[in-house]
Amino acid sequence: MIAFAQMNLRHLDAVAQAARLGSISAASQAMNLSQPALTQAVAKVEAQLGHAMFDRQPGGVSPTEAGRLMTARIERALGYVARGGHRVRRGARLPPLPRVERRITLGQLRALIAVDEAGSFALASTRTGMSQPALHRAARELEQLLGVPLLTRQGRTVQPTRAAVRLLRFARLARAELQAGVDELEALRNQGAGRVTVGTMPLARAILLPQTLARFARAYPGASVNVVEGPYLEMLGALRQGDLDLLVGAMRDPLPVGDVVQVPLFLDDPVIVGRAGHPLRAEPGFAFERLLDFPWVIAAEGAPVRARWERMFVDRGLEPPRLRIECGSVLVLRGLMLEDDWLTLMSRDQFLFEQRAGLLAEIAGAGETLRRSIGLTHRDDWHPTQLQRAFVALFREVCADWTSGKAMESQPFRYA
Repeated sequence: MIAFAQMNLRHLDAVAQAARLGSISAASQAMNLSQPALTQAVAKVEAQLGHAMFDRQPGGVSPTEAGRLMTARIERALGYVARGGHRVRRGARLPPLPRVERRITLGQLRALIAVDEAGSFALASTRTGMSQPALHRAARELEQLLGVPLLTRQGRTVQPTRAAVRLLRFARLARAELQAGVDELEALRNQGAGRVTVGTMPLARAILLPQTLARFARAYPGASVNVVEGPYLEMLGALRQGDLDLLVGAMRDPLPVGDVVQVPLFLDDPVIVGRAGHPLRAEPGFAFERLLDFPWVIAAEGAPVRARWERMFVDRGLEPPRLRIECGSVLVLRGLMLEDDWLTLMSRDQFLFEQRAGLLAEIAGAGETLRRSIGLTHRDDWHPTQLQRAFVALFREVCADWTSGKAMESQPFRYA
């Protein structure tokens, strides 16, 4: 399959122009190329992609299905490159460069991305197969074109400047669009082919995502799904620059950025969890204040569950107990509770297997005020492929099934 590194942005632009204008000759004039040169550029793209982009007719050209799909992705990629170039120039208080997307090359963007990810020209060279002189030359040409420094050396590493950070986001979005286009063309040859990259938070990892992945793999054997875990803000950054298609987990209110959309799936009620032999299990209807008599382990400040845990006490006129251990790792939480009478807040599915094994148990409900919305987050300008749409639809189906089952299994509060 063709990769981002093999593409030529000017050749792709030629395809987009020919599709928009319906004529090779008109496209050649728009791009200031000879007609044979533009014809050759289109032919190279068709050879790389393995699809005819156009039906040739005496009166001009019309895009094939492959051409229509790829042209839409090319135009979006070019738009991102243009926005990145304009943002960099504007940030440096420089006048805009007309048609900057036709001046920047994918080779230059590839070099910038590679050095940013590797932290050095040497490691970027190893990872990409490009020589260090070629990487240096591409980065230098891009800096000269935009009129701003993009990379700076700090000790043994090479770091992006603020201008480069602006550009890198749009460069990665352009890469994501072109790869999506390639995936859509592959799906024309092999129905169900393509890829989905999902970032996931703890709630979805235990039950919902595995069920979705199992169903999806059965329905689309030619597809691949990459599941990424990490802190929310880190994954949100990856989502915004196109490295993730979707982010699954607790919705944020307010959202920390304005260019993503949250789609609610269901409401989740965290519950108080402890070991199966916890003393409070022998006290049905215990007073809420008894929760202060046991140690708690909760994620550090800034995590949504921490704020909800504090509110659980404050709403009842109590000072939250001092935390001796702060941790957001579900694995660590489980291990700690099995060792002693620790308490924590979890969603029911997060300890479902330990509950079935008789190791952990629901001590009490945490109250409706701690209810949170679980949903999908995606970029506000995301144009999913057909396969990605299918994944979202299947995930929603799994969540709907799980929600109806959860409603039947819910338990009343046990404290007075």
